[in-house]
Amino acid sequence: MVTDPISDLLVRLRNGSQRRHDTVSVPASKLKRAILEILKKEGYVEAVEDGVQDGHPILSVHMRYVGEDEPMITGLKRISKPGRRVYVGSQEISKVRNGIGMSILSTSKGIMTDQESRRNKLGGEILCSVW
Repeated sequence: MVTDPISDLLVRLRNGSQRRHDTVSVPASKLKRAILEILKKEGYVEAVEDGVQDGHPILSVHMRYVGEDEPMITGLKRISKPGRRVYVGSQEISKVRNGIGMSILSTSKGIMTDQESRRNKLGGEILCSVW
């Protein structure tokens, strides 16, 4: 049993990119799918597919690499944790790596990037940062 499924997702993506795996399998959930769809839309992963493994639903993430097998995801950091939630207003959302990376937030209008959240003037819980 995993106590923090978002951290588990980030660790699997980090390990998969460091080991240069083509695909990474993660247990499926709506929140993980929303985070992975944002990563796909922003170009950090190639594709996300549904699947079943041992009778349980999974998400197969096809990793993206550039050049000589250089991973697109160079860093992932969990910001809001189960023991310490981090909430920010739309004016307080900071840039990740001076705009090179992005944050993923959970807002009242759903899961979105830091840029979308600023544009829509929505605050929320900062789930993670990706660069």
